[in-house]
Amino acid sequence: MVQRNAVPGRGTTLLSSLMTAAADPAIEAAHAAIGPDTIAKILFTSGSTGLPKGVINTQRMLCANQEQIRTHFAYFRDGPPILLDWSPWNHTAGGNHNFNMALYNGGTFYIDDGRPLPGAIEATVRNLREVSPTWYFNVPRGYDALIPYLRQDEVLRRSFFRDVRVLYYAAASMAQHIWDALDEIASATYGERILMLTGLGSTETAPFALSAGHGMSGAGVVGLPAAGVELKLVPREGKLDARIRGPNVTPGYWRQPELTAAAFDEEGYYRFGDALRFLDPEEPRKGLIFDGRIAEDFKLASGTWVNVGPLRAAFIDHFAPLIQDVVIAGLGRNEIGALVFPDAAACRQLCPDRAPDATRAALFAHPALRAAFAARLRSLAAQSTGSSNRITRLLLLEEPPSLDRGEMTDKGSINQRAVLDNRASLVEELYAEPRPPRVIAE
Repeated sequence: MVQRNAVPGRGTTLLSSLMTAAADPAIEAAHAAIGPDTIAKILFTSGSTGLPKGVINTQRMLCANQEQIRTHFAYFRDGPPILLDWSPWNHTAGGNHNFNMALYNGGTFYIDDGRPLPGAIEATVRNLREVSPTWYFNVPRGYDALIPYLRQDEVLRRSFFRDVRVLYYAAASMAQHIWDALDEIASATYGERILMLTGLGSTETAPFALSAGHGMSGAGVVGLPAAGVELKLVPREGKLDARIRGPNVTPGYWRQPELTAAAFDEEGYYRFGDALRFLDPEEPRKGLIFDGRIAEDFKLASGTWVNVGPLRAAFIDHFAPLIQDVVIAGLGRNEIGALVFPDAAACRQLCPDRAPDATRAALFAHPALRAAFAARLRSLAAQSTGSSNRITRLLLLEEPPSLDRGEMTDKGSINQRAVLDNRASLVEELYAEPRPPRVIAE
């Protein structure tokens, strides 16, 4: 189906013809044939940990998921949600969760033509001055990009916080400094904090599967299973491997039976590939905390496991606001290293003598900046408990993560494996002996 520009030689239907067509026996028969297991769409995974896969989305998945969401966010029953959202519809967050949430609850959906990227966030700012959402979704990078504008623009602040009940984030962990800044700005604007929540889901779960709620708010807290979802936690390499089953879970991958078989365990539970831990082991109802992606964890040469997720989160918090993201290296090495994507604007604050048009290479070579990174690296290392969480060296990357090379998804999350593969020469530089001049060590 297309609105315009039909492809010659391909079977397409114009949207205008559907809008004007009268129901006939064929249409009624097609409608009657739709059941819970009818395929609604095939969505590809974002590729944040590997190659994208075509996930079968059934009518049962989509319908069950929306009822699960409304059960969790009961205030949607009191008033239809108002959303302003940039999330791409070819991914599950935008195309399933957010768009369908407006449809299912009779809400209003504004398409945001901005993005959480330099040069594109300004469009989101403009739109948020005009639209006051009641439920707002973004990735942590998007919230971080909004904070400077919220601080300096009273019209934006009042519009953004006026009606919003929940700030929801996904795709990555929320750094504590972003969380604190949003709390501070909301409190200063309207005298109260706004509930910030996240959850755990995937394209294979439609995507809502676990979510935090009242009393579970906190960085990394993903809450409890949604209504109708069964969660199984399997001990694995010192972690709890999360697996679920429920009406919102995919039957498998399109024309890839071997991947489908590998995605489910012997009891039919879908393997998330994520680890969870209890916020309070004595009180499971207090919720679960994201404990990293199992596929990203690795062993040092000593055989010691490195849990990448928590280590990344700690590194980002410790170096805030000087960095945007980090990739953890060290597979088969003696020590953990870090490839750092700096925040150029924040770094320039430490180098006032550098010209505004100085290159990133010149900026990141500034002695004051290198000294600041070295000092933070030493203080972070001082908090470590052993080689499994001690980062001994880092390299500031001059080239931002590339969307075209698969290093960053269009949701704004980093593909750790792609960065390490694409920048293998930089990993070698990071570990070279004698240490190259660009490498910063504790």
